[in-house]
Amino acid sequence: MKTVFVLNGPNLNMLGKREPSIYGDQTLDDIAADCVKAGKDLGLTIDFRQSNHEGHLVDWIQEAGEAAAGVVINAGAYTHTSIAIHDAIRGVAPLPVVEVHLSNIHAREPFRHVSRIAPHAVGMICGFGPLGYTLALQALAARL
Repeated sequence: MKTVFVLNGPNLNMLGKREPSIYGDQTLDDIAADCVKAGKDLGLTIDFRQSNHEGHLVDWIQEAGEAAAGVVINAGAYTHTSIAIHDAIRGVAPLPVVEVHLSNIHAREPFRHVSRIAPHAVGMICGFGPLGYTLALQALAARL
């Protein structure tokens, strides 16, 4: 089975508590369980991780370049600010990366409209809540 890294950035560990009107009431553990189940159905092994630290995400993207068939990433606020994550994703090309967001970043504050990940991702799924992770895995599996 092919391995897909599902990487999560800052504050996503607070899901279920943090602004449920925007992010929903599911926890990150709930989403991880959904991803593992979806991965199994798609013939994928899911390596699900979260960090509030940019450098960890960079390290994991680089690791994925050596060990994974693809990446699903919700970089949280780093989506809009991190040149380091942008460069890491660019550096592991042609590894396919799918960007995912729980909320519709294009319907929120203007600073959230710009993604530093999107130029090097094969696609972006946003606005569908936790279902976005499953959709991202389905899209990635189809591409693999």
